[in-house]
Amino acid sequence: MEPGLVCGVDEAGRGPLAGPVYAAAVILDRARRVNGLADSKVLSAERREVLAARIKARAIAWSVASATVEEIDRLNIFHASMLAMRRAVQALGVRPAEAWIDGNACPQNLGCAARAFVDGDALHKPISAASILAKTARDAEMTGLHQRYPNYGFDRHKGYGTADHLEALGRFGPCDIHRRSFYAVGVFFQKDLFAERWSAMAETLRVRSYRMYCEAYKLSAGTALAGKKAKLQLFDKQHKSLKREYADVRAAPDASVHVDLVDEMLSKARRGLRARRA
Repeated sequence: MEPGLVCGVDEAGRGPLAGPVYAAAVILDRARRVNGLADSKVLSAERREVLAARIKARAIAWSVASATVEEIDRLNIFHASMLAMRRAVQALGVRPAEAWIDGNACPQNLGCAARAFVDGDALHKPISAASILAKTARDAEMTGLHQRYPNYGFDRHKGYGTADHLEALGRFGPCDIHRRSFYAVGVFFQKDLFAERWSAMAETLRVRSYRMYCEAYKLSAGTALAGKKAKLQLFDKQHKSLKREYADVRAAPDASVHVDLVDEMLSKARRGLRARRA
């Protein structure tokens, strides 16, 4: 263990619906500065690539690791992210005295002391450097996976739940690298409800029915998070808006099972919201 050496650690890819989660660990060299380090999310893709090359050339040590989609689904995304970060730290050629982790939790069994920093990727340069390496590595992986699964646009959205990605999911269903533990993917495997009935629908209805479910799930999950401050009137307003927006789906006999699923989900959310207000 080298006294005084700090490695920054960060992950990339907690939020996407597809692909592995990546993490990086970086020990910067004070004698070989890398100017322009910042949270990777505020940098352009081109700037991240330039900085990633400089970090790799000038750092005392760096490493990149990942956790697979299978590990994400088995462990959950939080623990899979912790696993990827632990792998990144343990893969360093130089053992640091301390690891600085972006976020509010530290992986276990790093082999060194550890501290967590909320918004650390914006505040501490070693963590900024790690965020850039993790992000560029994951983006490269998702671009490569686009060649194997060209229907989804992974080269553009990198697996995040964009409108284009949801549109593709509604059209083609999930592929091998989609995370089944995420609601927008897991619904396809819910008692084969979507896998069988969804595939028999006309394409336009198939996509619309799936998008209706995703919007309803977000509305339902929002009430669960809102607690006592949530307002029933706002929920009802959004519920009515959802019904209007997907009136075509609700009127289609082929989508009746999906409509029933959505109505049951939102009714349960409304009952929970009323109980919290009582």
